[in-house]
Amino acid sequence: MRQHEQGPFTRIRPFDARRTCLLLVDTQNYTWNPQIARQLPYFDAQVRDVVVPNLTRLIAAFRNAGAEVMYTVIENLTKDGRDRSLDYKICDYFVARGSWDAKVLDALAPGGDEIVLPKTSSGVFNSTNIEYLLRNIGIETLVVTGFLTDQCVDITVRDAADRGFYPICVADACATHSQARHDNALGAFGGYCRTMTTAALLAEIATGTATA
Repeated sequence: MRQHEQGPFTRIRPFDARRTCLLLVDTQNYTWNPQIARQLPYFDAQVRDVVVPNLTRLIAAFRNAGAEVMYTVIENLTKDGRDRSLDYKICDYFVARGSWDAKVLDALAPGGDEIVLPKTSSGVFNSTNIEYLLRNIGIETLVVTGFLTDQCVDITVRDAADRGFYPICVADACATHSQARHDNALGAFGGYCRTMTTAALLAEIATGTATA
């Protein structure tokens, strides 16, 4: 059975900007927009008051440190969406190529040379070439943030661990539709990653060393 950092092994490692990537999962208009805000007030408040401000701070810190910042967005590669996974077709996840829905939130907009990967399944490792890109860039540590904690964030953490990366999940830079779902997800995949707060990660970036 996997255990967390308090167990017999540790997931605490130094911050190395050259080998670390901040990944923002599906932080796009499709996953948070005025219609969703009306339907899901908890999620809206978390995104607006907690996650977006924390992600803004993390993006600035990673850029200042010279570390990679990368994005995924749910977006069809074809006009009719035939490239989507069967699950996305069943769930009717249809995000037109180049649409407003596919665009990263303005508050978190990518820099001119930052990579945005369109994906058509929950797992970015399954429907993009992210592993190839991370290997080419020399990334070992993948800092996973974004939406939804118990869906695309969850599978990204698990897949990253299985593919030989060192995943970190920033708990207050992720969100899903309820606090219970968020907490349950963190507990479920916690054995595959190091779980941190934004403040703790920013402190490590500032010093370049690990803290307990």
